[in-house]
Amino acid sequence: MKKRLNAIAERVGVLDGELGKDDVAENLERFTKLSKERADLEGPNSVYKEYLAAEKTIQDSYEMEELGDADLLELAKEERKEAQAKMEECEEKLKLLLLPKDPNDDKNIIVEIRGAVGGDEANIFAGDLLRMYGKYAEKQGWKIQLLDASLGASGGYSSVSFMIKGESVYSKLKFESGAHRVQRVPKTEASGRIHTSTATVLVMPEAKEVDVQINPNDLKIDTYHSQGAGGQNVNKTESAVRITHIPTGIVAACQTEKAQLQNKEIAMQMIRAKVFAFFQEQEDKKRADERKLKVGTGERSEKIRTYNYPQNRVTDHRIGYTVNQLDRIMEGELDGLIEALIHYDQEQQLLKETVEANA
Repeated sequence: MKKRLNAIAERVGVLDGELGKDDVAENLERFTKLSKERADLEGPNSVYKEYLAAEKTIQDSYEMEELGDADLLELAKEERKEAQAKMEECEEKLKLLLLPKDPNDDKNIIVEIRGAVGGDEANIFAGDLLRMYGKYAEKQGWKIQLLDASLGASGGYSSVSFMIKGESVYSKLKFESGAHRVQRVPKTEASGRIHTSTATVLVMPEAKEVDVQINPNDLKIDTYHSQGAGGQNVNKTESAVRITHIPTGIVAACQTEKAQLQNKEIAMQMIRAKVFAFFQEQEDKKRADERKLKVGTGERSEKIRTYNYPQNRVTDHRIGYTVNQLDRIMEGELDGLIEALIHYDQEQQLLKETVEANA
């Protein structure tokens, strides 16, 4: 660990020197790239400085003891005890800071929510989830953009896609993929019985053209009239666009904009993200042992969470996390839940590294 941390400290010194040069400051692209690298290294480098300072304190305490002064002896022991505790604290922090970073963590995301089991109630719940993520994005200072939507006949959405842009969005919402189950009395239920319905969520990192290469010949592009709830036409021109990636069968559509060109650009954004996520999932399946240590598989069929309205309870089944604050969570107060998921994932990564180190 020390060898790696010394290399980080050395690299920080090099970056500071580069960032101080006039020619680098005048090159915005290079300055931004180096600044980003410097910021990424600041965490472990800062904690490592604290670790080294505590280590130095321990060395000084032994030298103090050699002076033979009784008062200094007690002071040395007290300082050494505090420094040892500080070193242990820094070691735990560094273990987490040095974990391999998901290369997608800093990316924006595209989210697709679909009403699944439960008919109209499932569609209404899909709309509730959209609102929940929208509220959370607002609290984080992120921007949300609707990409495509098919309204449910009784409210909500049979399917809705949207993009969230901001700082490290994927790192916080990447564990939301899967089946979300709701237990409540539906608005459409006259007898007051509690129903169980589900909506599926798929979170995909935004994919640029450099992230995934798509051959234009592999795309089938169709245009059609935009439609509203119940299938009625809401636009007399064929402004809506549907793109099919023929090799994978993946489809993306957009009808939110009035102009066909804008809808095509958005649909291309979506198809890139979906194809990128598809091939990433294929890679994950090749590493099945690693996949088991992650917080779920991200597959739509996997039930990840239950929202129980009568008991005001939310349970994340992957980590055994339960909280009786459903009303607050549906208002976008997801911090506690998301932090628990991130913490669990970090624990599993540390466990994996420990197992590999002892193998």
